[in-house]
Amino acid sequence: MRVRDLPLSSRVVDHFAERGVRELYPPQRAAVDAGVCDGADVVAAVPTASGKTLVAQLALLTANGPGLYVCPLRALAREKYETFAALPGVDVGISTGDFDATGEALAGNDVVVATSEKVDSAIRNGASWVDALACVVVDEVHLLGATGRGPTLEVTLATLRRRNPDLQTVALSATVDNPEAIADWLDAALVESEWRPVDLRTGVAVGGEVDFDDGTSLSVDLDETEIDGDGDADDENDPTEVTAALVADAVADGGQCLAFVRSRREAVDLAERLAEDGLAAELGIDEAAAAAAEEATDVDGTLTGRQLADCLRTGVAFHHAGLRSGHRAVVESAFRERDVACICATPTLAAGVNVPARRVVVRDQRRYGEGGMAWIPTLEVHQMCGRAGRPGLDPHGEAVLVADADTRGEVRERYVEGEPEAVESQLAEPGALRTHVLAAVATGFAATESEILDVFEGTFYARETGAGGLADAVAVAVDDLVAAEMVARETGGVEDYRLVATAAGETTSKQYVRPETGERIVAGLRAAADLSEATTLTAFEVICDTPDMQDTYLGNAERADIYQFARSNAAQLTTDMTDPDDFEGWLESVKTARILDEWIGGATVEELVERYRIGPGDLDSRVERAEWLLSAAEALGETTGVRVPAVSRARSRL
Repeated sequence: MRVRDLPLSSRVVDHFAERGVRELYPPQRAAVDAGVCDGADVVAAVPTASGKTLVAQLALLTANGPGLYVCPLRALAREKYETFAALPGVDVGISTGDFDATGEALAGNDVVVATSEKVDSAIRNGASWVDALACVVVDEVHLLGATGRGPTLEVTLATLRRRNPDLQTVALSATVDNPEAIADWLDAALVESEWRPVDLRTGVAVGGEVDFDDGTSLSVDLDETEIDGDGDADDENDPTEVTAALVADAVADGGQCLAFVRSRREAVDLAERLAEDGLAAELGIDEAAAAAAEEATDVDGTLTGRQLADCLRTGVAFHHAGLRSGHRAVVESAFRERDVACICATPTLAAGVNVPARRVVVRDQRRYGEGGMAWIPTLEVHQMCGRAGRPGLDPHGEAVLVADADTRGEVRERYVEGEPEAVESQLAEPGALRTHVLAAVATGFAATESEILDVFEGTFYARETGAGGLADAVAVAVDDLVAAEMVARETGGVEDYRLVATAAGETTSKQYVRPETGERIVAGLRAAADLSEATTLTAFEVICDTPDMQDTYLGNAERADIYQFARSNAAQLTTDMTDPDDFEGWLESVKTARILDEWIGGATVEELVERYRIGPGDLDSRVERAEWLLSAAEALGETTGVRVPAVSRARSRL
């Protein structure tokens, strides 16, 4: 099937032709046959790089009205915005922040690109533009099963469909175990395929020997210069040396690599190890690699930035959430331009922007969790492996899982032969349920527990288990919200009552903070008002000791220092340090508050990163979240009549 045979304008057809898109891939043809260009609801569960973006474009370009593209990450939203904005004659808007706004400026665009959280917050704040939508495309819909953002995606999509029964819904997913359940929920046609534009073979490496699932094998030479304490060559059992050999082998053959490890520190260590091999010289990219290094240097002068620049000069990079967005952009762009031979990354890169490679090496398949070391989900590993194979550049893609003789069998069974996990709703998780129950009441969608269940009737959870299965959990959530003074019961009789959001509850929902955060901020403001002098440190402690502020790692070596800081500044803090519910968590919040207070006091990024052992990207994210939470604190102060000037001072100086 040819692109020019589709119901697209000649300008759009020419646009695709200029980019080499003239014929549809098999999954794209199947989506067209399923009616994606005719307003039909479609779920496409296909591998990475199999053409999901074009399916989204076809739906949005042929919709009878404005469209919405929902994706999970800001970086991905920016990439998709640029993709859609390049389409001729299409006005595109993007929204990923300002959680207390309706986003009415987005009205009038042909396509809006946004995160699910932004769409959810716009709905809570009374956005009317969502009612005019003709089509919504949801990328990475399998994230319904994610504990963090899954419930928001689920409730947002259910709300959009309830408000507009004629809305065309197109959901894009990686290969999962139960795509038919998602399609059944959305009453959509299922397009399921394992087709890829570049064949993928997956293997397990033990030592320098790799056995692939297609019956082929590969041998790589290990660097035998590494000697252990007994004087014996130990490379064969060293996963880092095996990974280095696999990277060097691919690069020597003219390819690029992605190497996945479990932690930030290990991503940097592996990149510095590979830098010793001088991969830039192997690919002849010395000048381009040097230019990328200079770009990274221009972002900041932090140790992390200098380490990245040093690695880039050799044709290697690392990528993790602790990097600043500018650093990540340099790495991603340089890799796409083939100016970098290898990226050493944490798994977050696998779910992010488009960076295909000839070979993907997954060095670590286990990571630390609440119960210690645990196997990474199969779906997550499959997403890493799916980055292997660059259309038009590679004859095939290779994914290699590094193991040893003891784990070889389980690694193969789990990740080579095993199926990805089924997607399961996380809506019943108590914290998520409280958030969305409050939103339902605060927006006027529901005034009784029965009506709350009606709101949730269109969710994935309800389709799988029945909304009635949430009845007990909703009752508990309502009780919790009443106790937190976020919701009140207006009684008309013994059992006849209506639920209404309190002023604080309504503001909490509109500001898009969790009920627990709203409760903590209100309590913190009241405590701050009773202090002899509330300072900016006070304001930061209030917002940092909330579930919406990301944790800041507290190392053993600095615990005593932060404890002493808290004791010395107890008069400025709202929490009695002898009685916090979670002392360790509170100390972490004090550390974050201290960092932010020093930031507005003039400390540089370089100084704070070195002093507190945080990534420069961590500082950026804390500052961004602090701006949001201080805004919420100001709004809650106005609502409750408890105004703390230090909050406004902190926000203005931030």
